[in-house]
Amino acid sequence: MAKFRIEGGHPLSGTIKTAGNKNAALPIIAATALTAETCVLKNVPEIRDVHAMLNLLRNLGKTVTRVEPSVYEISGHIQGNRLTRELAGNLRASILLIGGLLPVTKEVVLPPPGGCVIGRRKVNTHFEVVQAFGGKVVSSEDDFILQASELTPARVLLTEASVTATGNALLLSATIEGESVIENAACEPHIADLCHVLIKMGAKIDGVGSNRLRIYGNARLHGFEHSVVPDHIEAGTFAVAAACLNSPLVIHDAVKAHLQMTVFHLKQMNVNAKFLDDNTLSLQPSKLISRSEKVQVGVWPAFPTDLMSPMIVLATQAEGMTLCHDWMYESRMFFVDKLSIMGANIIQCDPHRVIVHGPTPLKGQELSSPDIRAGIALVIAAMLAQGESIIDRAELIDRGYEQIDKRLSAIGAKIERLD
Repeated sequence: MAKFRIEGGHPLSGTIKTAGNKNAALPIIAATALTAETCVLKNVPEIRDVHAMLNLLRNLGKTVTRVEPSVYEISGHIQGNRLTRELAGNLRASILLIGGLLPVTKEVVLPPPGGCVIGRRKVNTHFEVVQAFGGKVVSSEDDFILQASELTPARVLLTEASVTATGNALLLSATIEGESVIENAACEPHIADLCHVLIKMGAKIDGVGSNRLRIYGNARLHGFEHSVVPDHIEAGTFAVAAACLNSPLVIHDAVKAHLQMTVFHLKQMNVNAKFLDDNTLSLQPSKLISRSEKVQVGVWPAFPTDLMSPMIVLATQAEGMTLCHDWMYESRMFFVDKLSIMGANIIQCDPHRVIVHGPTPLKGQELSSPDIRAGIALVIAAMLAQGESIIDRAELIDRGYEQIDKRLSAIGAKIERLD
């Protein structure tokens, strides 16, 4: 297992560019299964989850070519319907290949999908989507088997605004001639990006960016060329790191429309953050003060759950008390004991809430990353801590952040990968 060795206390400066959005790239890769024509994807994040998804397609018969860094060409026919257990078992997004494969193969054999353990992440919603479009789900001892001899238009009411379930519903409906409607759809930027791709492929979609999507499918979808939208979670992570280290930083490909709530909460911590234009965010040194006393995640466009872990680290450096509340995932807060070991003053009220008192100095420790977002939060904590820290299981962080050690080093961090 890989580790990061980090020497704390070094300020950041300069500029950094946000990579492509992981949660947009993964369903867009799944969409390429719906056509044999050539698809060109640009601004693809070079991360472990994306590489795993591309390898799943290769194992299913698609030709995947890395044209240059972050640019991939995908073509050819699907030649199988069984997902590789080793790859799918470590990748939550493998479930998106239900929507990518079922219209083509009529049957999909899906091992239980993996991913970060941050709470109960049910697959029932995905199966309800398949059934709404006329398919059926059979559970064997080891796999889920999904079948659909014919898919029909449907009106789907999602029981939760799940991003991946919305992605599967879009992928399935895009191939069905006639009108389908998805109610209570997720509206995150990565879902809008998938919609834009499916429109390029030949589907018609009304309501992009809203929680009610109307889709008019096309039985013959075409190839496309598309640049993946920048990752607003990564942009927010860099902003939190700069604020924690009281450092000036300019973040490029930070889409203003996608960062409104994140910047609002940064300003509530008295962070000097402003947009230089619609795609550039500037951070300047500032005295951190907790003004709102509460940070709570919510359904888009509210504060994103994937930024809660870094925000808790920021709260440890802000004067005052901050209540951090993530009602979405039961295990999101279960890394805060590691921050306490480093010296943070944190009270865990229940699985969903912590109270943070700041500011508190942090000391370097040897810690293990429990998941992608907690892992990057520990990296930020180590960057501002006194002394040296070792962050174990760095490969989990690699699943969501492209070459994070090299990119942080380029702006002043003292971080080294130990393989």
